[in-house]
Amino acid sequence: MNVSGNVTLVIEYRDSLFKAVTKNVIVVVLSISINYINASLIQTFRKHQIFYTNPRYILFCHLVINDMIQVCLTVVLFLLSYILYTINTSVCCAFILMALFTTENTPLNVACMAVECYIAICLPLRHSQICTVKRTYFLIGLIWMTSVISVIPDLFITLATMPIEFFQSEVFCLRETAFPNPLLLQKRQVTYMLYLVLVWMIIIYTYFKILFTAKTASKDARKARDTIILHGFQVLLCMATYAEHVLKIALKEWFPRNYADSLFACYIVVQILPRSISPIIYGVRDKMFRKYLRRHLLCRVKSEHN
Repeated sequence: MNVSGNVTLVIEYRDSLFKAVTKNVIVVVLSISINYINASLIQTFRKHQIFYTNPRYILFCHLVINDMIQVCLTVVLFLLSYILYTINTSVCCAFILMALFTTENTPLNVACMAVECYIAICLPLRHSQICTVKRTYFLIGLIWMTSVISVIPDLFITLATMPIEFFQSEVFCLRETAFPNPLLLQKRQVTYMLYLVLVWMIIIYTYFKILFTAKTASKDARKARDTIILHGFQVLLCMATYAEHVLKIALKEWFPRNYADSLFACYIVVQILPRSISPIIYGVRDKMFRKYLRRHLLCRVKSEHN
């Protein structure tokens, strides 16, 4: 592992003090805003028993918690890249692993929510039998197991192929520097392609099934169709993570003088923006959740004034 080469690359594209402060302020403000909203959503879920028995809201709450963890981890890594530039490789590996788990959880969770929406609209009489609370928690466990199985080989292969000195060195913390074996890039491309095909097949199938139902059915079916579209947009942004490595190479070729700015824009679009959509889908659009969220926020405002 050429650590000095990585440090040289970082120094070459290092921002001016003003630009670095501006970018860090933007990232911190966005992350605090997203996590504040998401924390309000979780608090609303936690305080009202009605959500505990509904698989849709359980999956939504899991998605929100997952997004909060992912935002915190990526923001910490972003800030460390400016404050320390390089960190211990073992610490970097731990951060990257957790960030990868939560990143890969998101499209799987969204796909599960789309399936639940399809069952509720197209198979309403069987919804309560198929979508039980117990099965929902089992499904969440399966989501985590799938992500772990996908990511953990990176650690095992790195442990098997890299010398002990590598884990004691310092690197600029990226997935490519924490897990540098070239075989892992090929494994990642195959895994991401499978994810891409599977998730999009689910999104497209559920959308068209709900679309045909919505033509002659209730307002709820039409609203469910719009929700699937939002899920599709959310997945599209999440899937940008799968092409992030190729995108970074292309940005370096296209904008060599503004590479650092391109990486920042890539970070906002790929890591931050998808996490701002979840509150819109259920925190704002869902009638029942919106009612309890408004009540929770009003109670908080009153308590602050008293």
